[in-house]
Amino acid sequence: MNNKKYITEGEGLPNWSNPISHAVVVNNMCFVSGQLSVNQEGEYVSGTALEEGKLAFSNFFAALKNAEFKKEDVVFIDIAFDNLNDLPEINRLYMELFPENKRPARTIYQAEALPFGGKVKITGTAVKEL
Repeated sequence: MNNKKYITEGEGLPNWSNPISHAVVVNNMCFVSGQLSVNQEGEYVSGTALEEGKLAFSNFFAALKNAEFKKEDVVFIDIAFDNLNDLPEINRLYMELFPENKRPARTIYQAEALPFGGKVKITGTAVKEL
């Protein structure tokens, strides 16, 4: 039997006007929607790739927390960039956020366009031990 929980709002999450869930929990898995550099009011915050990446990861971790998951539960991260030349900055941030030997599997790619003209979008999956 699947127990589903939809995270549409919560502490630290942007107040979206878009019809999405920040995350969906199915049993012991949490699927986090693409998080952008968006503040609590749901407004896009433009900055460098590093600045936008920090806010996108902050939103990602807030979605996890509201779903009752932890950073240590993350098993997969998907990072979309508008320019892959920004990868070194995001790699440094990624290494700060996830300690060596505990880094999730990851994909990266350059997207032709991200919502709001953003530079970074973070998506991922977390799994809890049963």
